[in-house]
Formats: sequence, C-alpha cells, structure tokens
Amino acid sequence: MKKIIITVIVAAVLSTVLIPQLPAYAADYNYGEALQKAIMFYEFQMAGKLPDNIRNNWRGDSCLDDGKDVGLDLTGGWFDAGDHVKFNLPMAYTASMLAWTVYEYKDELQKSGQLGYMMDQLKWTSDYFIRCHPEKNVYYYQVGNGIADHNWWVPAECIDLQVNRPAYKLDKSNPGSTVSAGTAAALAATAVVFKDTDPAYAAECLKHAKDLFDFAESTMSDAGYIEALNFYTSNSGWYDELSWAGAWIYLADGDQTYLDKAEKYVSNWGLESQTSFIAYKWGQCWDDVHYGATILLAKITSKSLYKETIERHLDYWSIGYNGDRIRYTPKGLAFLTDWGVLRHATTTAFLACVYSDWSGCSKEKANIYMDFAKKQADYALGSSGRSYVVGFGVNPPEHPHHRTAHGSWCNSHEVPEYHRHVLYGALVGGPGPDDSYNDDIGDFIRNEVACDYNAGIVGLLAKMYGEYGGEPIPNFMAIEEVKEEIYVGASANSDNGTSIKAFLYNKSAWPARSSDKLSFRYFMDLSEYVSAGYNPNDIRISIVYSAAPTAKISKPILYDASNNIYYCEIDLSGTKIFPGSSIDHQKEAQFNIQPPAGAPWDNTNDFSYQGIMEDSEIVKEMPVYENGVLIFGVEPNGTVPATPSPTATPTVKPSTQPSVKPSPTQDILYGDINLDGKITSTDATLLKRYLVKFIDEFPTKDPNLSLIASDVNGDGKVTSTDLTYIKRYLLKIIPELPRNKS
Repeated sequence: MKKIIITVIVAAVLSTVLIPQLPAYAADYNYGEALQKAIMFYEFQMAGKLPDNIRNNWRGDSCLDDGKDVGLDLTGGWFDAGDHVKFNLPMAYTASMLAWTVYEYKDELQKSGQLGYMMDQLKWTSDYFIRCHPEKNVYYYQVGNGIADHNWWVPAECIDLQVNRPAYKLDKSNPGSTVSAGTAAALAATAVVFKDTDPAYAAECLKHAKDLFDFAESTMSDAGYIEALNFYTSNSGWYDELSWAGAWIYLADGDQTYLDKAEKYVSNWGLESQTSFIAYKWGQCWDDVHYGATILLAKITSKSLYKETIERHLDYWSIGYNGDRIRYTPKGLAFLTDWGVLRHATTTAFLACVYSDWSGCSKEKANIYMDFAKKQADYALGSSGRSYVVGFGVNPPEHPHHRTAHGSWCNSHEVPEYHRHVLYGALVGGPGPDDSYNDDIGDFIRNEVACDYNAGIVGLLAKMYGEYGGEPIPNFMAIEEVKEEIYVGASANSDNGTSIKAFLYNKSAWPARSSDKLSFRYFMDLSEYVSAGYNPNDIRISIVYSAAPTAKISKPILYDASNNIYYCEIDLSGTKIFPGSSIDHQKEAQFNIQPPAGAPWDNTNDFSYQGIMEDSEIVKEMPVYENGVLIFGVEPNGTVPATPSPTATPTVKPSTQPSVKPSPTQDILYGDINLDGKITSTDATLLKRYLVKFIDEFPTKDPNLSLIASDVNGDGKVTSTDLTYIKRYLLKIIPELPRNKS
C-alpha cells in the first residue's frame, strides 16, 4: 500500500510539474508593434555613412575612417551594444539569426510590413563583412579597441574623436576559425534569403561564405583572435560554427560537400557533463550555435540523432528532461544565467517555434514548445507586470546601458540624469532570479542591450505575430523633438556689464556632432553712445581668456543703423567643440567691451545683456552661428534659425505601396523615373523624395508612367528596396536593374 501511495504521489507531482497546459490561443500583446520596434533597434546600431531612409533623427554618420589605418574601407556594420566596437563574432551570429527569421517567417514579415527593413539590415551588415574580407585568407574580425572604447561614455558620432579605432586582422599565420566560420554562416544565410530577389548579391555573399569557411577549416585555430578575448571568448570552439555554416551553405546552393562537413564536425561538439549526450543545458548564442545547427540538420536530414538532441534541449527548457529542468523565476521566466537572461529565454523560445513548425515534430511536443515560447515572449513584453523592451508596453525600461541613447555630453552616464532618446525595441538583459529589476543605466547586467540580445526575440515575435496578430504602428518613425544643443551661457563679470564670461556649449544629440566652425555674437544698443558723438570704432573689445586657442573677437559691426544696434562676434573657428567630455563640450571665452573714458554707456539696454540678466544658463539673445549660419538663438530683429520643426519631418511610406502595373504595350526603362531615357542620380533623388513624401507624385510628363518605372524589382510596389537597387546600379555594384535584364 505504501508503494502504491508513493507511486500516486509521484505521478501527481509529475503531472503538475512536467505536463504542460495547452496554449491559450489568444493575443495578450501587440506582437506586430513589438516586432516592428525590435527590428528598428538595429537602425540605432548602424555605423558608418547612414542611408537616406533611416527612420530617426538622432543617429548620424559615424566612424567614417574605420579601416583607414590598414588602407581599407571597413565602415558600416553594427556597433555591438551600448558601446562602439564592431565585434564581428556576435555581429555575425546576429546576422545569421535574423536571416534565419526571414528564412522561416518571411510571410509573417511581409504581412507585417517589416520584411524590407529586415532585408536592409541584413544587407547593411553583409556589405560590411564583405569589406572585411578583402582576399581569400585575410579577414578583419574587429574594428575598435574594446578597452579604449569602454573608457569613453560618448555618443557613437564622437567616439572616433576620443580614441583610435584600429582594425584587427586574421590570416594564415594568425587565424581565427570561430569568427571566420561564424561570418561564413552569416553570409551564407544572407545568400539564402536574397537568392530569389537579388541572385547576384546572393552569389557574392555565398562566394565569401565559402572562402571564409575554407579559411576556418584549413587553419582550425583561434591563435590570431586576441583583441576580443576580454569580451567575446568562444568557449565552444569552432566546430559548432563550422557545422552551422556548413548547413547554411548547403541551404544556399545545395552543395553536398558542405553538408557532409557540417555533419562531420558534430562529433566534435561538446557533451553534457557526465553523459554521452550532446550538450543540451545551455542555449543558442554568439558563443554556441550547435543548437541552431542541430535544428537545421534535423530538418535537412531527418536523422534521429538531431531530432533527439534538440528535443532533449527543448524539453529541458520547458517541461524538464529526465527529471531535470532549467530554473524558473516565480513569474515564469526560464532563467539560464544572470547575464542576458532574457536574451537566452527568447532565443530558445525562437528555436522552439522553428522546431514546432517542422513536420518532424510531433503535435504533442509542438504544443509543449509553443506554450513555452509564448510564455517567454509574453514575459519579455510584460506578463510579469512590466515590459523589458524599450519603448514598448507598460513601464518599459527608460535607462538602458547605451551611450548614444543616453546622449551624455561630458563622458558620464550620470549626466544627464535621464536618457535623451528612446532606444525603441531594445531588449534589456532582464531581471534577477526573483523577478527583481532595477532600471539603472549603470547596471550592465540587468540593463545592457546588444545586437545579439535582439537576435532571437525578433524571430520569436515574428512567429507570435503570425499566430496571434497585432498591428504595427503605421509609418512609425523615431523622430524626436530637438532640444537645445549648441548654445551660449553667460554672466557679467562687472557691475557695468563691460566684462562678460561666456561658455559656448555643444550638447548636440539630434544627432551628436562635432564642429570647428562655431561663433557667437554679443548684440549692443549704442544709442546713448552714438548720440553723444562717439565713434563705435573707438570701443576697445578684447578676449581676456579663452579655452579655445583659436578664439578671436571682432570690432563692433553694424547690425541695425536705425536703432544703433551693433554686435561683436566671438569666433572659435578652428577649435573642435563636441559632446565628448567636460572639456570638449564647452569652451569658455571671457571678453571685455571698454568704451572711451567719459563716454556715456548703458549696458542694460543691450539686447544680449538683457538675455544674460534673464537667464545665464541659456542665453538665446547671444545667438550661435556655424560657418556663418545662424543655428541657435534669436537676433534683435526676431530672426531665428531656419530649421524645420522635427514634427514636420516627412515619414517613410509603408512597405505596402499601391500596386503598379504597366500596360503590355508600354516600352519602359525601369529606373528612368524622370523619363529622359537614361538612369541617373536624378532618378534616385526623385524616388527618394517620393518615398519620404516630399512629393506626392512625380513631377514628370507622365506621373503614372514614372510610378511604374520606379518598381525596378517587379514586386508591384514602390519601396525603399527599389531605391536601393537604383543606388547599387549607379555605383556599379550590379550591372543592371532586375526588370531591365534581358
């Protein structure tokens, strides 16, 4: 009887712990909006010369000299996290995961209007990888020094003003098999998703993928992979990356050789401690991709080894395997490790979705895994009572560990006390094992964000959107109100106001930028002085002290003769002022204005002095000029900077443009938008203006024909993809536009 009772108790416990409830098929969150924002996050991470269709107004061109130290153009790619190093190992992992999302959930991305943005990001980073691979056995695996970079809390647009950004090279004598194979996987996966829409580009990616795979395989060493070791050390070695890359290369062109190699290296994967099983208790990440490779190989070969391996892994994460289960927080988050816990949970949930969709997965297992996946997605989006995705849901993080989003001007994550930008879509590291969370910029364990953190949740959200719906925000853009950026603060150093202490500040953040062409003006009302018969040229004006070595000041310059308004210009041109440190972002200039002895002088009626008396911190009445153009403040006649309001910034048209179909009798040169018989930069400019709604129709003799000619890829819509094709054609990257091919 005792034995029977124990058996019943055990059965009851197992039924409550190991047997899952079937998923409730109802949308708890707007998965479409979450997907949209999770993809947008990558636009905030872009390095280099930004494209015209960027959907925010606070990121600018950055690090345009990357690669110059080695005679190459290594611009582009993504900044890794809240820093500004381009670590190619996690970047390659991220790109391969995003491409996997497109491969599995292309229809969902298309329906949500996000496919074009995903493809743009994949191309952006793949172009960078290709530039990093200038010859067969040479690969630049990192740009920027991690230690030097992390010493500066500055926006991305200013980091290269503070530190050098060396490029680090691998070759036969100094190889790096892990990162080389990882990049091969990224380029091969990109080739898979581009081969139908841009076969020439897919072929280019695949060629580099094979060369990098061969380089990694022929060296089997990470001896040259040194500079990233303090940040991204691969503990799993390179065999998992070789299998991962081999499977993607096979999917790209069916080359059996690479599939055979992918399977060959499975025997080198790590085993779970004290078992003969392939490791199953960790998770897919930049360090270990054998979990993803297992799913690909299972789907390609249907072999029981891979099927059993991945189910053992997903069971451990969901219902438990052999009585052993991953730790869960009280509110339901699968908790692998403190560092980036949500990254691991959402990535494993994405793998669970992909495997559940495969016909080789039983219905019972699919229900279990999908239940697990939805719960992890919902935890990230708010089921615990708060969202962990910036700019989404209830009580989302407001202080992610991210330099550019914070927008400090003085190299401190404590100044300002708030973030100046919303880092939409960024998944933060996540809570502790007890669901506790402190939204603190300095807590890089809980509040770090990174490209690889978002890599899995993008795919997970694509699946959730396909299952449960939700609407992306129409025409969503991260356009923010521009606050004071470059301005003057001043105070009077003497009672009669003839000595002024001024600071020219550059706290720019929309976007952050450096300038060495700044000046400001002090406006004076000389009515009483001139009326008494004194000559303005007799006023002595001088700089007493300036932190800008190039500072100079002008004699009085006439501004308004009828009102005797003059100004002196304090010109700091030649000195770089930028949001970089307490010294870099401000330059002091003390100057004296000394009338002749006995001359009548009333500084209180000076336009600029009145501004000083009203507010010494931001004196709008001491306007700032860049290269002679007014950029801040107000002149005595009311003139203000001719800057359009950010709320008037045109929005990018959604990807679902009206269908355009030519008449069968029309002879069309696609890409010739102005209808002059050739394809030039004028056509690209017209299309850009149309996409961002500067114009509602093309100003040509036949606007409808111009619209038809704009659909250069033949998908029935006019989108940023068409503009990209035209630009690539003009740059001679491709020999012909898709629809003009014979």
